[in-house]
Amino acid sequence: MSGYNSSELQVVCSPGQLFLQPLWDRLKTWEAVLQSPFFPVIFSIFTYVGFCLPFVVLDFLCPWLPALRRYKIHPDFSPSPRQLLPCLGQTLYQHLVFVFPVSLLHWARSPAHLPLEPPELLQLVRHVVLCLLLFDTEFFAWHVLHHKVPWLYRTFHKVHHSNSSPFALATQYMSVWELFSLGFFDIANVTLLGCHPLTVLIFHVVNIWLSVEDHSGYDFPWSTHRLVPFGWYGGVAHHDLHHSQFNCNFAPYFTHWDKILGTLRLAAPRGQW
Repeated sequence: MSGYNSSELQVVCSPGQLFLQPLWDRLKTWEAVLQSPFFPVIFSIFTYVGFCLPFVVLDFLCPWLPALRRYKIHPDFSPSPRQLLPCLGQTLYQHLVFVFPVSLLHWARSPAHLPLEPPELLQLVRHVVLCLLLFDTEFFAWHVLHHKVPWLYRTFHKVHHSNSSPFALATQYMSVWELFSLGFFDIANVTLLGCHPLTVLIFHVVNIWLSVEDHSGYDFPWSTHRLVPFGWYGGVAHHDLHHSQFNCNFAPYFTHWDKILGTLRLAAPRGQW
């Protein structure tokens, strides 16, 4: 589908691109879908709900499976349908009413065709990490400001703190202003770095997963913060402290800004498995 035969690819593409070429060729067969103005909204909703659903199921099973409670930050809490449904409803409403019109504007300015070649593998990894670091920095500054200025907190950010014990579907329970702020950071970063469309897709998947995991209420042996060394990544217990204490752990993912500015608070160590 790319227009190159294998011998041409070996000449034109680097080894890192050859590794990603089959994936990119497969995605390009869906180019009409990927270039559709509906795709960003559908992709965002399905990815988000798909990541949330396993945690919703775990919350449903937890009262009947006591072994699960050892992994819960708050073992005696499970969100009720009265908490889950408004969160899901607000996410769907905001994406349809607010995000979709913005995706239409972005679609009108998008290139007519996807590039023939994938990005370099190392470039893809580098750009995803840089996008996460930039997003972490931007959201840290935004977050501190919206906690330190009472009017900003009451008007925009208080919605997200409606649930003192976070759960997966509460991840995107936020005001429209907060939703657009985070979306702006995402778009600005991938544009600034000139990211390949494949890199943009992978970054959004990673970003959505990390945000859902941080709000899930479950601290598993394979959770991201246990895989990243030296305490560089906060994780679910780290973010849970922010929701319960409000004045600490403002960065969404990494810990360096909270360490530098003295707002880091460490979660009590949990059992090893």
